[in-house]
Amino acid sequence: MTGQRSTYTSMETSTAEDWANFTASQPGRRALLPSRLTDMLKQLTSIDDGAPINPFAHSLQSATLAYEDGADDETVFMALFHDIGQFVSEDNHSQVSAAILKPYLSERGHWIIKHHGIFQGYYYFHHVNQDRYARDTYSDNLHYEACIEWCDKYDQRAFRRDYPSKPLEFFEPMIERVMLPDDGG
Repeated sequence: MTGQRSTYTSMETSTAEDWANFTASQPGRRALLPSRLTDMLKQLTSIDDGAPINPFAHSLQSATLAYEDGADDETVFMALFHDIGQFVSEDNHSQVSAAILKPYLSERGHWIIKHHGIFQGYYYFHHVNQDRYARDTYSDNLHYEACIEWCDKYDQRAFRRDYPSKPLEFFEPMIERVMLPDDGG
């Protein structure tokens, strides 16, 4: 961080020096992104949605399942943060999560996160008077089968109270590798 604060009151009154300071502080701000995202993830402990475990514990379990399955960093990262959008949105958490994670994911990874909510519906929509086959709307998509597999292996199975999930700290090096690849993370 530069430690210097600009004095403009609107962008149209800003100067080249203001934007040079902004650009100079960018690496410092970027380095804080992994901890900001994990802080947001920790907030999922405050959600009581009636599931066997809270969404934070579910996220750790999901990531642990992916890690123990030998999945690559992106897949483990997806498992860890796939429900981050629940903190601010119930109805479209998949889309919110996908928007937050998009800068760090491949096109495939982004698509899976964006659509995992409807794909998860296969396992429970029939219990709430919805179409469990709603995911089939996407059957022609390149990532359809990958999303089915990801949801089956890492999301829908991650609700066990007695599962020995890895702690969040275990995943921190992987989080940095995914979020800060150019920084040696």
